Amino acid sequence: MAGMKEIRDHIKSVEQTLKITNAMYLISSSNLRKARKQLHDVEPYFQKIETTISDILHHSPEIDHPFFDKRPLIPPEQRKVGYVVITGDKGLAGAYNHNILKMAEERMAKTPAFGLFVVGQAGRNYFTERGIPIDAEFLYTAQDPNMGRARDMAETLTDLFQQGELDEVHVLFTRMVNSFRLEPTDYKILPLDPDVFPVYQRDRDGYRRDVVYIPSVRAVMDRLVPGYLNGVLFGAMVESYCSEQNARMTAMKSSSDAAGDMLKDLGLSYNRARQAAITQEITEVVGGAQAAR
Repeated sequence: MAGMKEIRDHIKSVEQTLKITNAMYLISSSNLRKARKQLHDVEPYFQKIETTISDILHHSPEIDHPFFDKRPLIPPEQRKVGYVVITGDKGLAGAYNHNILKMAEERMAKTPAFGLFVVGQAGRNYFTERGIPIDAEFLYTAQDPNMGRARDMAETLTDLFQQGELDEVHVLFTRMVNSFRLEPTDYKILPLDPDVFPVYQRDRDGYRRDVVYIPSVRAVMDRLVPGYLNGVLFGAMVESYCSEQNARMTAMKSSSDAAGDMLKDLGLSYNRARQAAITQEITEVVGGAQAAR
């Protein structure tokens, strides 16, 4: 059995760890609320862009635009696919980084030609250590998603797509379905698929109208699609950030519970050791008294 000093030192160490895990839990909880509010505040704007694009597509089915070009003449083995992988900058978040990196490796293994774009220090370190080339790094911290960074990413990806450097662009991120379920997600952002855009209620009810877009449908789409891509990338970054904070909260909650259980066991061990020491002292006193008689 360990001595009383060793047990006391162990208890102090666990108590310090418990303070850290509790603090990290509270910080992650605060960050999660802020990120959710940030996404909620801008969601109506991007939803309106999506409804407008849907309206154009369902009223102008003959539209021909580069962002919808699926490039059917390029065979699958020659198509270059760009993967935007969003990870965290830190660990201590359970399997959050592992799951999205595993999905990225599986997608790249099935793709003969790919371009890799990484957000987050964990992802950059992971691919660099394994010698997987990173075509371009979005050197942004994953801890502070904002519209400026999403806009820069969207501009880079659309330029590569329009120049023919990429034939498809996918964003791999973690979606927070609920507090107990985090889902690694592969979402194709280019080329756009008209079938992805929903038919809204006015179209289902048979409402029809003549719509004129000035100066042209193509010009309107030139302005709307980059805004839509900004929204998708921003939403993906915020969803990933929320998922990371939720995963860290879960991990810290489990660690705090384990530390609490360990403190209980150590308390019992300390009391046993203390009782054994007291019993030993009483035995020695009694034995000494008997010897003195």
